[in-house]
Amino acid sequence: MKKIFVLFCLITWGGCGPAFAQDIIAPGAKVEKLADGFNFTEGPAVDKEGNVYFTDQPNDRIWKWSVDGELSIFHENTGRANGMYFDRVGNLLSCSDMHNELWSIDRSGKPTILVAEYDGKKLNGPNDLWIRPDGGIYFTDPLYPRDYWTRSPDMQQDGQHVYYLSPDRQRLIRVDDDLEQPNGIIGAPDGKLLYVADIKAGKTYVYDIRPDGTLKNKKLFAPMGSDGMTIDEQGNIYLTGKGVTVFNSSGEQIAHIPVDANWTANVCFGGKEMQTLFITASEYLYSLHMNVKGVR
Repeated sequence: MKKIFVLFCLITWGGCGPAFAQDIIAPGAKVEKLADGFNFTEGPAVDKEGNVYFTDQPNDRIWKWSVDGELSIFHENTGRANGMYFDRVGNLLSCSDMHNELWSIDRSGKPTILVAEYDGKKLNGPNDLWIRPDGGIYFTDPLYPRDYWTRSPDMQQDGQHVYYLSPDRQRLIRVDDDLEQPNGIIGAPDGKLLYVADIKAGKTYVYDIRPDGTLKNKKLFAPMGSDGMTIDEQGNIYLTGKGVTVFNSSGEQIAHIPVDANWTANVCFGGKEMQTLFITASEYLYSLHMNVKGVR
């Protein structure tokens, strides 16, 4: 019986570490399609009420899925918003790569450009971001040439890097310049750890965060890359691509969630209790009820 149980764990979950016993997915829960008809969904972000905002980047539009299950348009002409994250006062920050910028969008939909360049040059195309508890912002800047760019599709910087913008928005620095193509990014709720996916290298790394925003002790966290990422209250990390793959805080795979779409771009927790996993995948928005909760 023991051998059968171990084999079941390895095939179904990729391991039976501590998080397996916690059963992160609610009993009987299945991935549910909430909406479709988009061109490519990305960048889900949750506000303090639990409403989830996501982008349809090819259509330059941000949508809102309310805690009551209603879909509406929040903002158009978003600068081709991709990854997004809410700050503490309710502004929606977006990696808007129309002109390779980082935006802050207020509740009325008015944008403010936070970052337009680095070292006198345009960025490649900000892709995803995370805001640490004190308001400092980490974002990835890979190169994905867009057909809507009027500028050269060539790389603007000397590589594809990770950046940090200080809470006062006055200091922009590179914090990792040794990645092939950084994409997904998420941090621990206490602001002490940062996870960055190098999608081209097929690896995800974890770093210690210093008080000044710089990083140290870079370590391999998981042997796969990711488009978008999120974290739950237990420190499990959710990576995307072909479905959603979940790793515990030790970097052990504990679950794989199949998603009926060509590509799973990003994930976040939302809903009134922060206990629903929202998944943006190709033309769709999906959800899955969980036993664990996300963190705001």
